Amino acid sequence: MDGETALIAIIVGFLQGIFEWLPISSEGNITIALAALGGFGNAGAVSFALFLHTGTAISAVAYYRDELVDVVGSVSEWRPSTAFDGSTAELSYLVIATLATGIVGLPAYALFDDAIGELQGGTLIILIGVLLIVTGVLQRLSGDLSLGSREQPDLTDAVLVGALQGIAVLPGISRSGVTASALLFRSHDGPSAFRLSFLLSIPAALGAGVLAALDDGLASVPPMSALLAVVVSAVVGYLTIDALMRIVERISFWKICLGLGGLAVLGGWLLFVANDIGMVTG
Repeated sequence: MDGETALIAIIVGFLQGIFEWLPISSEGNITIALAALGGFGNAGAVSFALFLHTGTAISAVAYYRDELVDVVGSVSEWRPSTAFDGSTAELSYLVIATLATGIVGLPAYALFDDAIGELQGGTLIILIGVLLIVTGVLQRLSGDLSLGSREQPDLTDAVLVGALQGIAVLPGISRSGVTASALLFRSHDGPSAFRLSFLLSIPAALGAGVLAALDDGLASVPPMSALLAVVVSAVVGYLTIDALMRIVERISFWKICLGLGGLAVLGGWLLFVANDIGMVTG
């Protein structure tokens, strides 16, 4: 691994660690960054961007280790009749949502090419951003109106959020944006929506890493570069998720909505710009 390749790996790992938790497409924007840096070719860039989710999955496991221990410990208490009650609610949510992600995500990944994903993703990210901004404005005008007080996810949450996460396998569609927004509009409060979104990212991100590893495009990425980028994304991802959750817990949530909504609109606009540049240079 030469110095230039190592630098590219460090840069994209750093960006992945930040972008994964924001309502902008980490996969779409990492692909753009790799194209700008001239790293690993088009096919390799898409596969590499997908593979980098492995790093942020590691960071989420480390950050939510206590919650995951509780979820695993609730397996013995699980009963079909009380699947979404009490201590087993989050276990049921994670299992059913992950199944929904696979059912939707695998066909989406197989059927739609990257160009279609980026084009649709730019529009969807901007829409997510606008919805977040509207949410923030409504909260501010109503005196920090709480959008809801639900403490536990239910079956509808699991199916809806899992399906939306499956769609987010396409480049340009923000996983955290669509899942957190759906939970917010399902009457979960801000910290709860982010936590449920980030917990659900763990099995999905690990699955995305396996999917990318089986893709021929990843063969163009040097193994040591891939490992370096994953390590950097894991470290930066841990620090970023910790900082974001502290902000969400301490700052009025309408401000969070406005800030993340603005980032989403910017991210969607950048995808359109990148798509236009690609058409011109192509």
